[in-house]
Amino acid sequence: MLEIKNLNKSFGRFKAVNNLSMTIGDGELFGFVGANGAGKTTTMKICVGLLAADSGEVIIDGQNTLSGGRALRNKVGYVPDFFGVYDNLTAIEYLQFFAGANGIWGSKSLPLCESLLELVNLKDKRDTQVDSLSRGMKQRLCLARALVHNPDILFLDEPASGLDPKARFELKEILRNLSGMGKTIVISSHILPELIEMCSSLGIISHGELKFNGSVEDAMLLSSGSITLEAVVTDATEKAALLIKETPSVVSCELVGNKFNIGFSGADEDITALMKKLIMNDIPLISFNKKVENVENIFINIMEGGNINAEN
Repeated sequence: MLEIKNLNKSFGRFKAVNNLSMTIGDGELFGFVGANGAGKTTTMKICVGLLAADSGEVIIDGQNTLSGGRALRNKVGYVPDFFGVYDNLTAIEYLQFFAGANGIWGSKSLPLCESLLELVNLKDKRDTQVDSLSRGMKQRLCLARALVHNPDILFLDEPASGLDPKARFELKEILRNLSGMGKTIVISSHILPELIEMCSSLGIISHGELKFNGSVEDAMLLSSGSITLEAVVTDATEKAALLIKETPSVVSCELVGNKFNIGFSGADEDITALMKKLIMNDIPLISFNKKVENVENIFINIMEGGNINAEN
């Protein structure tokens, strides 16, 4: 688990991080959202030991890591927004160089680096010069580099910046795979729809202050007061409408053709109960799902609503 407690960092009179506290659970894919200059990169650099904090704590597995040292280096990996690759090295040589920098030599180095290339879908680029790789491939290679010492937590600063749709999709699938392997992943990004789709929880920061820390569902609920469910039926719309409207967590119910747009204020188990209720009453459902609110609205509404922590 990653805990950030009362973190502060100033550059002269500018307060980059202002008493920031948040918690990120093990194995989470956490989206760190904020405008340029909000404090995302500064927070990340403090967490990985590249910047010193003025005060506060960064606790990983119960240990305050702000003192730095090998304990911190072994626990975190970092992929910066702007990264470089060394010319005249192949992809496998590049990874072996960083494996050596992390004390991994000899018979252990080559199998590890080859497995990392396979993990990030660059196995076929093993002997390709790194400076000839596309930006998306370089991004994946940089991700592999951050994994050579098998860190518990990965920090990725704007990892999809400048990537085309195919490269973003490939990166997203790799990150989901890493999350499934138990890695905790913290991603900063301006591509809000992808964060909403990919992440299990969000942190929203503005002017160095945390405005929200919680699940994507909590963000949607806090933004609009309810989430929207979409239920599509083949017929029996009148019966379905009655069943939906009598449900306590239903805020509103609109029928458009054979599709219900349902304003809902309940939890996940309440959503499951409503779907089960419709099925048990022989309502012929074609589909039943959450409808994602315009993510820019979520972001703006929470930003304007002040500090809201919704930690689970």
